[in-house]
Amino acid sequence: MAVLQTILLLILVYFALKLLLKWLAPKLFKYAMKKTQERFGQQFGGYEDYESKDSGEGNTTVYTKPSGRSKPTKKVGEYIDFEEID
Repeated sequence: MAVLQTILLLILVYFALKLLLKWLAPKLFKYAMKKTQERFGQQFGGYEDYESKDSGEGNTTVYTKPSGRSKPTKKVGEYIDFEEID
């Protein structure tokens, strides 16, 4: 009888933890994401302030990327034509 009670107790605890985790996991995930967002905001907060100070209403600012394509100046090697010997 004690073995049956132990098995039923383990099954009950298993399902209780499963339901509890289904309820708590999204809340823990939201909390972790909020904290991560706050840390990134503190770390990169100066960048947002910089952009907001430069641009005003009615002003247009265009940021361009430097051209990344440059011709290679280094020779890779020579072309060697092999002939088949009979």
